Amino acid sequence: MRILITNDDGIEAPGIRWLAHAVAHAGYDVVVAAPLSESSGSSASMTAVVKDGKIVSEPRELAGIKNIPAYGVAASPAYIVLLALRDAFGPAPDIVLSGINRGANAGAAVVHSGTVGACLTASHAGMHGLAVSLDVLTPAAATAASGGAAIAALDHLDDEQHHWGSAADLAVRLLPSLLHTPPGTIFNLNVPDLHVDGIRGLRQATLAGFGQVQMSIAEAGDGYVRTAVQAAEETPDPGTDLAALAENFAVVTPIRAPAEADVRINVGAIQVQTPAF
Repeated sequence: MRILITNDDGIEAPGIRWLAHAVAHAGYDVVVAAPLSESSGSSASMTAVVKDGKIVSEPRELAGIKNIPAYGVAASPAYIVLLALRDAFGPAPDIVLSGINRGANAGAAVVHSGTVGACLTASHAGMHGLAVSLDVLTPAAATAASGGAAIAALDHLDDEQHHWGSAADLAVRLLPSLLHTPPGTIFNLNVPDLHVDGIRGLRQATLAGFGQVQMSIAEAGDGYVRTAVQAAEETPDPGTDLAALAENFAVVTPIRAPAEADVRINVGAIQVQTPAF
């Protein structure tokens, strides 16, 4: 079983190093290919830096990890998945893991996530995917009333102090379950930033109707707009991923693009006319 590990935080992010180590230690054949620079919020976009008609790609060595081929690629996570499927980094993978993301990818905000976008791209190729995120924005004292979205001063924290190992361990444990689902299924896993002993368990949940954070307009003037990010004010409904995170549960949400047979549209009832101008 060959696994491609990518992310949207970049090849230097600690989460991808922890995930690669855990998956390789579990006996899987691992190759790492991730963006050379931050690509958060890229969803499933197809963007790349091309120089002389070539997409920039360079071998990298992950700190503290030997014998795992790794590449920094000047492309979005979804584009990297497409490249991997075409043998750009050795034999094509059987499954795609994306993460461990710095911050939860939960609720409706998953549509913007480059972490999830990589897995969605794999899904449309009939592959399984697992998106993994660590909820570094939510302190242990967060409650459901806060949406699990208290904003920490992340720039003042050492990324290496986060509990990447907790998320990596749960991701490896989920892999057998994922592989027993229909082709094209992806799991979205969010894990509290806690030692495994502090995590209350793993729950399956639906996506909340909103994301952890929301954008607001801080200032608008002549020729510019300045935005701000703030905690979502809504209270998550019970049974959703944000509600579970707020209660210190790890949470997994199955996501799968609907098959053609799952949707029926009465096209005969729709009249097609040439508009008059």
